[in-house]
Amino acid sequence: MLKKLLATAILLSGATCWADTKNDIEALKNASSESQLAYEVVASLTREVGPRIAGSEGDKKAVLWAEDKLRSLGFDKVYKQPVRVRNWSRGLADANIIKPFEHKLVVTALGGSVATPEAGITAKVIMVDSLEDLKTRSVDEIKGNIVFINKRMERDRAGKGYGPVVIGRSRGAIEAAMLEAQAVIIRSVGTDQSRFAHTGAMQYSPDVEKIPAGALSNADADTLEYMFSQEAPVKMHLNVQAKEHGWQTSYNVIGEITGTEKPEEIVLIGAHLDSWDEGTGALDDGAGVGIVTAAATLIKETLGATKRTIRVVLYANEEFGLIGAKEYAKANEQELGQIIVAAESDFGAGQIYQLDTRFAPAALPFVKELMQHLAPLGIEEGTNTATGGPDISMLPAKGVPVVSLRQDGTHYFDYHHTPNDTLDKIAPEDIQQNQTAYAIFTYLMANSDVDPRPAPALLK
Repeated sequence: MLKKLLATAILLSGATCWADTKNDIEALKNASSESQLAYEVVASLTREVGPRIAGSEGDKKAVLWAEDKLRSLGFDKVYKQPVRVRNWSRGLADANIIKPFEHKLVVTALGGSVATPEAGITAKVIMVDSLEDLKTRSVDEIKGNIVFINKRMERDRAGKGYGPVVIGRSRGAIEAAMLEAQAVIIRSVGTDQSRFAHTGAMQYSPDVEKIPAGALSNADADTLEYMFSQEAPVKMHLNVQAKEHGWQTSYNVIGEITGTEKPEEIVLIGAHLDSWDEGTGALDDGAGVGIVTAAATLIKETLGATKRTIRVVLYANEEFGLIGAKEYAKANEQELGQIIVAAESDFGAGQIYQLDTRFAPAALPFVKELMQHLAPLGIEEGTNTATGGPDISMLPAKGVPVVSLRQDGTHYFDYHHTPNDTLDKIAPEDIQQNQTAYAIFTYLMANSDVDPRPAPALLK
């Protein structure tokens, strides 16, 4: 009889707990449905700060803005973590076809490129289909010329077309210089057919000469491609006047809502604060800043502090190689084991359609509970092989569980890294769905006792 009474009590306790959670989630959904905070935050960032390339005056303003914003929204702790960043500026970029027909092209320097001589470079252009194609060419064919890597990006909701193309952006200058080219230009890594060129970081190798690197808008890449259907050689004048300005100090900006029962356990949600200088960084990654900031704020304002600490990390200098994220992992190495889960928003503001996790097997039943609350938002359960976003991608190897709240990126690469990355590209109803999803996920993780971390033995 006693066992039966105890079982009934436990069952009723669980039912009460579930009912309380359901009521809390409904309250959170209702609060989010009446709030445009995520949109308001990104509007504030893009309008009051604007472009914020690492080390620039815009970057410095963004750090001050972020500290003020987190404090004004009621975070218990707001602090920053220094990060050393390179300060590079784009300068003039100009490209003109001279032969067989004269055309002025829209071009932008790739991030980190060296400059051409002040007068520019005039040379024959050699077109290759891809980086792989370039590797098959000889020095005799490439030496002294400008290489044009003409590889198109495929449109895909999950952004799967990015990886096969971006390698040409990142390593094109190295491979072209090894064949003694004077410069390299690429078809923009983007899915649009506009005359906006897409920038992005590129790499050099210490044992290979540095040559200038630029990207043509896709429309202008089409024009250049046409020139190779003519019998005459293609000749171009290219002028890139990018500059390095030495090293600067930027910051990861961090806000916390301290947990009431287990403050040492952390639910981390993040985004990156920096942006390229071409647009105002609304999609990349102002939207993410707005989403994670709004999610944490809505939880505190609607339901109060959670059992675990909620930590919002706005990372520095993602665009030039995840520098802020690497510094965060290094500086916080001793406490990484206290992070219960990490999530990052860095793929624009399209609606979230899928939740992927990377949980220990014992915690997988909790995913079903997460999905009961996320499914009404149009979100489906995915796999347990999440890698998280770029800035948290190094955490799984250190034992930190991550999730990916996958956003619809069908049109993300139409605007990515261009002057067209501006606030008007964000649909308020889409970013609102994101803030609701992040608020629900964060609340459930921060107010539960589930532990998705792997056993220490699995990390060896």
